Amino acid sequence: MSDDDDPLADLAAALRETESYPVDRVANRWLGEATAVAGDLAAADLPDEVVHERLGHVEHLLSNVDGTGSAEADELVERAKTLTEAAIEQHQN
Repeated sequence: MSDDDDPLADLAAALRETESYPVDRVANRWLGEATAVAGDLAAADLPDEVVHERLGHVEHLLSNVDGTGSAEADELVERAKTLTEAAIEQHQN
């Protein structure tokens, strides 16, 4: 993960890393969309309101992942959920 203590960059990195593991097809669909949104957030300089809204979308997407079929990917998903919560708190209105 990032040494910059940037929850958005760390979130994007954790989700990208799930692509390294064999993941259940259904979970992969949710993770793919969450990865895209998180990657956009990490790369863009957006107002806190927009970041907060999009993080809510990531949170919803990740809530649909009950398991990936890979213990390593499951750990990354749990890390992503924790990072999402931290980023939401950081970008409160």
